[in-house]
Amino acid sequence: MTAVTTTPPPRLPVRDKAEARDRAWGGVSPMLTRLAAERATGILVRERGTLHLSEGRVVHAASPAAPGLDVLLTAHGTLDAATWRRAVEEAGGPPGAGLLLVARGLLTRGALELCHLEALYDAAYFVLAPSSAPGRFRYTDADRLGSVRATAVAALEHETLRRRDLLHRIWPDAGTDEAPLLHADTVAAPALTSRQRAVLHLVDGVRTAPDIARAMGRPAFHTLVDVRRLAAAGVLVRGAMKPPEAALAETTDPDITLLKRLRDALESL
Repeated sequence: MTAVTTTPPPRLPVRDKAEARDRAWGGVSPMLTRLAAERATGILVRERGTLHLSEGRVVHAASPAAPGLDVLLTAHGTLDAATWRRAVEEAGGPPGAGLLLVARGLLTRGALELCHLEALYDAAYFVLAPSSAPGRFRYTDADRLGSVRATAVAALEHETLRRRDLLHRIWPDAGTDEAPLLHADTVAAPALTSRQRAVLHLVDGVRTAPDIARAMGRPAFHTLVDVRRLAAAGVLVRGAMKPPEAALAETTDPDITLLKRLRDALESL
């Protein structure tokens, strides 16, 4: 009997997980990634807000869904609201206003940086949400933007993805993020934290999670976490979103009423 020897197959390559993550990383927004690479300065406008860049780094973010720097600074007595408004008028914007107040000794640098980063990451989460509308970028001069502290685009995008994943793991239904919220009919409510009770106290069938965050003077993302945990516990549910047509029908503005009639006439053709 003749023995047959075979050459053993080559060992499979060991996958470098860190390298694989780097190769797979395509960014949350290809346009933002490109602007960071070219060290662009200006304002990126997306469907749900804006990002201000200076030499490819994000220095400010704003979204209607997130309380701004003014809310975080004034809601709990760190700063007087009237003082903030005057500073914004003098400086021409929130970042410059904060730096002006620090220079005048009315605000500590640490408090400004902390609230600035909270507001920036909070707003960026919404600005970088998936969108069907294309973004657009307007180049500006660096000195027009003002900067408390710049944040790398990669860090901002990674944090945005981490937050998305956290919310999905808590409660996969994103409908509670923007819809009016209602109390659920629960037989026995679970034990809640003081912060969750404060959120639940503001649930009235009209307010959304961003509305509640603004009323509490807290970052919107932190409120989304509480809302999704309350939804997962069966304590609250999302209400019905008012359709745009209903809002249009209720308006008393004669111009809007005329537009509605024109729309109805065109649809009947």
